[in-house]
Amino acid sequence: MEQAENTTRRRMRGMGRIFERKGSAHLWISYYHRGKEIRESAESPDRKQAEKLLKARLKEIAADQLGAKPFIGPTQQRVTVGELLGALEAHYRLQGTLSQPVTSHLKPVKATFGDRRAVNVTSEAVDSYIESRLAEKVAPSTINRELQLLAQSYRLAIQRNHLSTMPAIRRLSETGRERKGFFEMAELQAVIHNLPEHLQDFTRFAFFTGWRKGEIISLRWSDVDGQVIRLRPEEAKNKHGRQVPLEGELRAILERRWAARQYTSSNGTASLSAYVFHRRGEPIGDFKKSWKKACKAAGVPGKLFHDARRTAVRNMVRAGVPERVAMEISGHRTRSIFDRYNIVSGDDLRVAIRRTQEHLSGGQPNVVILPVAIPQSSRGVSR
Repeated sequence: MEQAENTTRRRMRGMGRIFERKGSAHLWISYYHRGKEIRESAESPDRKQAEKLLKARLKEIAADQLGAKPFIGPTQQRVTVGELLGALEAHYRLQGTLSQPVTSHLKPVKATFGDRRAVNVTSEAVDSYIESRLAEKVAPSTINRELQLLAQSYRLAIQRNHLSTMPAIRRLSETGRERKGFFEMAELQAVIHNLPEHLQDFTRFAFFTGWRKGEIISLRWSDVDGQVIRLRPEEAKNKHGRQVPLEGELRAILERRWAARQYTSSNGTASLSAYVFHRRGEPIGDFKKSWKKACKAAGVPGKLFHDARRTAVRNMVRAGVPERVAMEISGHRTRSIFDRYNIVSGDDLRVAIRRTQEHLSGGQPNVVILPVAIPQSSRGVSR
């Protein structure tokens, strides 16, 4: 008798069952996956519909056991992409790495995929997103950052056993499309002149140090000791803290910010901001519109705030600062990105030739450098 009951239980576990649930107008099904019972509404009072759903679930479980296709149960089917992205933000927040750029890159992803069921997002849907963003003239690098966050949200859900699978998310090539914008001093001054007051010294600081926008936003007065300003490791993109001495214009910027640290709070009382760069006591937020408007008014439309970082690197190298020291100030950890910013222009080449000739003339006064006539037959020939 006992053996017969055990055989019945094993059969039920392998085949599942259909049952009525008190208070529900629909039939329910029950089945097992990896030793755990799963109960699911058939969403119908029709027994044939319930049997059809149960058979489909058992078939999916069999495919999962054979390694052909991961099983997606009802719990996974209810998860939305918005929930995945929210969990990713919470993860970043706990790590202390949630930044304004991350929040900004998440916005278009949430707007497109937020309400969709995570299991229903296909690779084709991701490709359609890419096409729409490209049609909006969004840079491939920006699209890659957005999709990187989408992929991270799926991987985090899989790691936590909330999902079993994710769509293939392609990455666009950025080769030959790297941003190469730089500022000349007059251009930068014109842009700063058209920026709101709370962004003016913020931009000057980026121009002189090459620090990233998010890193500058994070600076607090507790990071300043009178001689240097320090970037905490948790606020650095590469998690390596660094410091920059307060010399010359940088000291002048910090002195102005110290004088501007007082603000009037919402209740009308005077308060002191904990942030070096702030707006009404709060950290600097998204200022894309203000930046775009200032660049247009300055006659340099299309310039990016990040161009100030590229310019800072180039200026330091041109000024004779050893590259290792320049990398330490700007926070570059790899030569590949640093070299991308340290672009040699035609003017750089002309200055190099001029200085070489001046050196030769100064060291050997009898040497006369004459222009060389290139025979017509030799022009364009590579030797």
